[in-house]
Parts: sequence; C-alpha cells; structure tokens
Amino acid sequence: MKHGFVKVAAMTPKIRVADPAYNAKEVCRGIEEACTNGAKIIVFPELCLTGYTCGDLFLQELLLEQTREALLKTVEATEGSDALVFVGLPLEKDCKLYNVAAAMQNGELLAFIPKRYVPSYAEFYETRHFAAGEERVQEIVFEEKKIPFGTNILFAADAPSGLTVGCELCEDLWAPLSPAVMHAMAGATVIVNLSGSDETVGKEEYRRMLVSASSAKQISAYIYASAGEGESTQDLVFGGHNIIAENGQVLAEAKRFSPENIYADIDVHRLRHERRRMSTFASGDSEAYRIIPVHMEEEDTALSRVFTPQPFVPANRAEREKRCEEILAIQSYGLKKRCEHTNCRSAVIGVSGGLDSTLALLVAARAFDMLGIDRAQITAVTMPCFGTTDRTYDNACKLARTLGATLREIDIREAVTVHFRDIGQKPEEHDVAYENGQARERTQVLMDVANRTGGLVIGTGDMSELALGWATYNGDHMSMYGVNAGVPKTLVRHLVQYCVDTCDNAGLRLVLLDVLDTPVSPELLPPVDGAISQRTEDLVGPYELHDFFLYYMLRCGFEPAKVYRIACRAFEKKYDKSVILKWLKTFYRRFFAQQFKRSCLPDGPKVGSVALSPRGDLRMPSDASAEIWLRQIEEL
Repeated sequence: MKHGFVKVAAMTPKIRVADPAYNAKEVCRGIEEACTNGAKIIVFPELCLTGYTCGDLFLQELLLEQTREALLKTVEATEGSDALVFVGLPLEKDCKLYNVAAAMQNGELLAFIPKRYVPSYAEFYETRHFAAGEERVQEIVFEEKKIPFGTNILFAADAPSGLTVGCELCEDLWAPLSPAVMHAMAGATVIVNLSGSDETVGKEEYRRMLVSASSAKQISAYIYASAGEGESTQDLVFGGHNIIAENGQVLAEAKRFSPENIYADIDVHRLRHERRRMSTFASGDSEAYRIIPVHMEEEDTALSRVFTPQPFVPANRAEREKRCEEILAIQSYGLKKRCEHTNCRSAVIGVSGGLDSTLALLVAARAFDMLGIDRAQITAVTMPCFGTTDRTYDNACKLARTLGATLREIDIREAVTVHFRDIGQKPEEHDVAYENGQARERTQVLMDVANRTGGLVIGTGDMSELALGWATYNGDHMSMYGVNAGVPKTLVRHLVQYCVDTCDNAGLRLVLLDVLDTPVSPELLPPVDGAISQRTEDLVGPYELHDFFLYYMLRCGFEPAKVYRIACRAFEKKYDKSVILKWLKTFYRRFFAQQFKRSCLPDGPKVGSVALSPRGDLRMPSDASAEIWLRQIEEL
C-alpha cells in the first residue's frame, strides 16, 4: 500500500447453477488465491453464490436458505485477512427479493448493497424476481446481527490514505445516472461492480468502453467482475469479461470464454491528485451515506503494474503515428495563426543540424504550406562557431535546401571573438561565459535578420530543455514563437522519425536519418578530431530519464520516492538504481533552480497534458525552495 498502490482482483469462479454450497467453495478458493497474490479488494460476479441464470428458482425457499448458509461459509473464509471482499447473492428483505452484493472482511459481514436499477428488457427479466434497491440505508437482521442495507454505503480504509470503496451491480453501470457517480462525488476512489453481463456481438467493446469511460469521468478505479463459465447457456452465454480500469486506462482485462481471474495495482494517490487538480470535480452529499471504516495493514505492495519508460510516447505504432501527426498539426497551426495575426510572411530559424531545429524547420515548412506562402520566405540561418562540426553543418545546409527554405550562412566566430575581447573573456577559458556568449550572439543575429526581413524568429528549444533550464537565458531561451515548447525530447525524436516515414523525398529522408543518428549537443565547445566533444546527456543525464521524471512529477504529482520506485521498475534492464538516483537528484535541483527561465517564456503551443508555460499549466514561483523534495531523495 506504500505510495498509494493497492492490488485488486476481479474473480470469476466456475459455478453450478442453483448449487450454493458448491459455489461457496469455489468462491472461497478464489478468495484464498487472491489473498495469496496480495489482493486487498476482491470482487466476484453478480449472484455468483446461486448463479445469475436461476430464473424462477430464485423464488424457492430452499435455494434462499442454502444461499444464506453459503454466505456464512464465505464470510468465515475471510477470517484472518484484511482484504475487502464483495460477493453476489439473492437476499430477502420484507418479503421482497433483492439482488445484492455482500461486503465482508476478516470474518465479518459488513453490509448488503442492493442493485439500484433492475432491468426488464430484451433478454433481461430481473423485475420478475427482484425489487429495486433504495439509496437510503436501513438495517436488516441477518443471523441476529444488524447489517446495513442500501446503495449509499461506502467503505473507508485507513490505508492507504484516500482509499474509499463504493459498489454497484451490473445494470447500474448502464443507467444514465449510475450509483457510481454519486459514490465518487461522495468520496469513493474505487468502484466495484458485480455483474452478470451476457455476451452478444459487439457487446465486449461497448462494455470495455463503458467501464473505461466511467472510471475516467469519475476519476476513479473501476473493478468489474462478470459471470462466466458454469452459468446456464439455455438462451444466453456468459464470457467472464473481467475488467479493471483506472481514470480511463484499462489496467487488466480477461479474455472472454476462458476462466481468468485478473489482478492490477491501482494507484489511489494518483486518483486523489487528479481530483485535486481538476477544479470541476464536484463533491456530493456525503452526509447521505453510511461510511463503514475498514482496517487494512499498511504494506509495501509488490507491483505487477507496468510503467512505460517513455510516458510521452505511445508504444503502439499506429497510435504513435496518429499522435505525431496530431502534434505536428498543432505546432504548424499555432505558427500559422501567429503569422496571420502579425501579417508576417517570413520566418527566421537558426538551424544547427540537431533534432530540435530540424523539427522547428519541418513545422515552419508545414505552416507556410498552409498559409500558401513560398517556403523560400523561411530563412534558415546556420551560424558556425567554435564547436560546429562538419557533420552538423552539412546536415543543416542540406535540410534547408531540401525543404526549399532560403539558406543563409553567418559565421559568428569573429563577432564572438570581438565580444570576448570587449568583456575580457579569454578564448582558451572554456567556461559558462565562453559557451553562453556564442548562444546569445546567435540569438542576436536571428533577431536582427528577422527585423531586416520583416519575419518572426521561430524558437527551437524543447520542453525537456526548459524543464532542466538547459537553455542560455536570453540566448536560445528567447524567440518570437517557440513551436517546440510543449514537446519533450523523447517525442521530438519520434516526430522527426515520423517525418522520415511519411515523406516522399529520398534526399530529405537521408538527411533526417543522419540528424536522428547525431548525438544531442549544443556544440559550444571545440570538437575533438572533428567529432562532437560536448554531449548533453553526459552533462545533465539521459533525456529519457528526465522526461520520465517530468511526467510523473507534474502530471501525476508523485513524490520523489515514488518517482524513483517506478523509474527503477521501468528502467531496470537499462540503468542501475544508483544512476537513476543520481539523475533524479539532478532533475529536481535543476527544475526548481531554473524556474526563472520558464517564468518569462515566449509564446508557444501546448501539445500534451504536461506543459511548462507560466501562462498555462505551471504557475510556479521562480524562487520556490526544493528542500523537501531533495531531502526525500537524500533519504532514499
């Protein structure tokens, strides 16, 4: 349960219709398995102690008596475990029959939650047997104990903080205003659904969509356990389609028509962060609910959850290509609008032969095509200086010519040398002033060229550089519109690769491939034997690590210890834990220290769920202390 992770299970036992004793044994076997696997919330299907397909047998006194005994056996099986278990059964109250979920823990029956919406259409005829449950919580005497009965019941765990569970049954999910909506507004972070959903053509996809969308809209985890093997196939077939989703993402899903219990690690703390972040997530009337406290031992959940090393980049190729096209469209449309608004028909870009300036030039070409302006109105300026290599210089020139931009070379060595003389900088002293003097000279050249051509200076710096402050203040930090400001470095590479894969110009493909193969470098220090001597990732760390840290810090609100834990899991085959910890410390130190650069960023389009604009997603003081974050890292 450390860091908010909770292992949960959706179980589908193989049952016998109208045989509660047998079914209870199967359910108990499932409870034992789930507990052995570390599950703290365990959900079984609707009416699983009898079978969903009993029909008029539900009205038989003997079946109901046997079901009560089966329930007692099931409750007894939970003794000694702090797992919260939900099991479905028919239950009589005031001479009416209800389709309920029984909640139990550690040998104690906690509550009965009745189905709120009882269907009577198409293949369903539940109203023939069951009454609809009410929201109001009453009490029912069961085995001489008063047990809460009603839909407005929540189970609040003491660990991890924020774990509150609400329950609904099958058709409740399909209703326009499902009980889960009210549960979530009253504080539930996890919704369980005991279901007896049969299979028809196309229903699998629709069911998955409902569960996923419900978890997204309610900002909750959703555990859906459905009836399967053993149910009568007289008229219907049940596939055991179990699903576990979290805030719109399906974490685990059972293959239909094959008995499969599924497990997932839900992240309660991430759900709480998302609710805090979204001001439109409204709280409901929690006073109308019976809150039942449940104790769970705080443990270090053994994670089975997969964390992709590149959270900004879709793993699926088709989805990744779609994402790349969408981002390029956002970038180019943003630049198009800025050009239209300023009546600007030219642009100036400093091209270095690196990834970022390559992407910016590709975006500018798209924008000018959309504007119907000749690409020759884009001035691509290459500015060789002390660190420029033949490889990057050649690629910059080839790229500009291939795209049809106007190439202009302005060698800044002499200007920088004069500037060094003016400020007393020794050319052989390769310090920060030596490097930044070149970067600022390049920006001055671009601004002045833009003034002469009546154009806009297009910024090339990406979001990862902004997060680390890896930009020269008033140098490459400054532009008139930063098209890459919302794109992390790991995604820049894929965007350029996408352009390789989709362009029909062989010459362009070759130069783009060589750019992709070139080490990331600002090229501000002299080359060694003609090769790049200054590799960015040797100095500030691998960008794939920093992008990972950035995503989970800003998008998910994770503390450094949690970021470190999941990073070790995501990169276990690539980086030692000591390496991850080293660069994690660098990330937090630089992120806080360099906020002043982000506080005065030029305009640029947001493209994803993480952005650093001081006018948009990140309202952070430039002098905020990083002490508590760095202290936690020191304790790891």
